[in-house]
Amino acid sequence: MSTISPQSTPISLPADRAPAVAEDIAIKIVPRARDLGDFVVKRVLPHPQRQMVGPFIFFDQMGPAQFRPGQAVDVRPHPHIGLATVTYLLSGSLQHKDSLGVTQDITPGALNFMVAGRGITHSERTPPAPRAQGQHLFGLQTWMALPKAKEEMDPAFLHTPAENLPILTDKGLELKVILGRAYGATAPVQGHSDTLYVDATLAPGARLPLPDDHEDRAVYVVEGHLNIDQETIGAGQMLVFKEGRPVAVTAGPNGARLLLCGGEVADGPRYISWNFVSSSKDRLEDAIAAWKAADWDNGPFKLPPHDQNEFIPL
Repeated sequence: MSTISPQSTPISLPADRAPAVAEDIAIKIVPRARDLGDFVVKRVLPHPQRQMVGPFIFFDQMGPAQFRPGQAVDVRPHPHIGLATVTYLLSGSLQHKDSLGVTQDITPGALNFMVAGRGITHSERTPPAPRAQGQHLFGLQTWMALPKAKEEMDPAFLHTPAENLPILTDKGLELKVILGRAYGATAPVQGHSDTLYVDATLAPGARLPLPDDHEDRAVYVVEGHLNIDQETIGAGQMLVFKEGRPVAVTAGPNGARLLLCGGEVADGPRYISWNFVSSSKDRLEDAIAAWKAADWDNGPFKLPPHDQNEFIPL
């Protein structure tokens, strides 16, 4: 569990909020695990019974995994449309390179927000130093569906260092607002729809009231466990709560680390095909054809200028 930051802001949360019970939960999601060889990815969203939570349409846990010297992550350049990605690491590092020419080392606790819009291409690889020395890698990567009016916006990449994200504290609680707004605090990056995304650390037995001013709210247990109505909710599980219920979650005897996510419900259904998200099936087909054509000079997709020797085929 993390320690309290000296840059934190003390707040006072409701102490009388009733603990959540089974009737407050819309769905409990146990992710599917995919063994990628060097590490395991747990996919929480989309789920057969729940495609999205607020704007979040894709939610992956990477690791935890210990990489030996010479072992590395090498996700070759690949495309996205119609979404924004959030990469948030708990340990280790990755290097992002994209078709806008951005090169950015991704480190623990920082926000890395990539807007695909009408189209972007990026790669994610282990930086040189941890590639040589080995590292412990653990983190979350999420996709957020853009509102229909912004699906074709210009692509962008925004990086916010860990020390620039708001940190709030109350008795036994530390809350880092990664993106959007929560508990009266606003992150430097708002996203493109009303968003809830918080890294919450709870001391043993601590109770965290959930924000009740977001349409959708979910809690993902990263470490430790929660006690919900006589049931233990362990690491790697997500609870999606019913709208408007003023509830709180309680950490178990060893404490817990949680990711709170949610926000404004999407303005209509979304379709997913490979790395593409859109409100239009025709738009997905156009993107698929464009990537398959691999016309980097004249087509809508470009390879990252600093990583253009290979790419992931359709």
